[in-house]
Amino acid sequence: MQIIDLVEQTRLLGQVAPTLQTLREEVESVRAGEIAKPVREIGPTAIRVQNFAMQCTQQALTLSTSQYAAMKDGHENLAKLVEASVLVSSAAYLCTFAIHSRTEVLLYDDADETSAASRSCLTKAAEELDGAAKTYRRLAHQLSFRLASFAAQREDQELIGRAAGSPGVTGVPRNDAPPHEDLSPSAEPAAGAHAVRVPTAAAGHRTPRTDLPASSSTTIAPPPTAPVPRSLGRK
Repeated sequence: MQIIDLVEQTRLLGQVAPTLQTLREEVESVRAGEIAKPVREIGPTAIRVQNFAMQCTQQALTLSTSQYAAMKDGHENLAKLVEASVLVSSAAYLCTFAIHSRTEVLLYDDADETSAASRSCLTKAAEELDGAAKTYRRLAHQLSFRLASFAAQREDQELIGRAAGSPGVTGVPRNDAPPHEDLSPSAEPAAGAHAVRVPTAAAGHRTPRTDLPASSSTTIAPPPTAPVPRSLGRK
């Protein structure tokens, strides 16, 4: 179990629902179109949903190995979180399948030449995104309440303390969950979204000393030369 920053995780959970709503609106906009060019029209949305599904899965993994699981109703909340991330992944699959439902007419003689199948897939994808957004909104509100309540914090600290007695617990706070990307159509990648970690000295390599005076330097003296004998004059 890793001790992580739950305040930051609450912020990330709170960002999921608005992003899912943006993706849902995008899916519905594509569904309302002609879908004459399915790859071009549906493909970008399918990629954005798939990328965000990976972020949701990563956050679920981060919380599952943290003190979040030891808090009150922690395992039940993790199960809900996993279920919500599955809904997002399902929506991504449905968006991709909507492309295939429109292009299979080029492969099979008995395929549907209309866009009805694609629209059905996109409708289901929008429903999955809406259901996931509701779950994320509830979980973010619940975690925020427990962090703000003194009584709830004391109860959770006791539960975490009991779990900390088991092997494999570290008390160093960490926050390795990637920030959720803003996938709205007008969004641009933010500069410096990911922190750059400075690597430490690898094992087997020596670290230069820093306690020496700034003016001191180590030089290698040349080996002493033998004295040259004086020439002897003629007698």
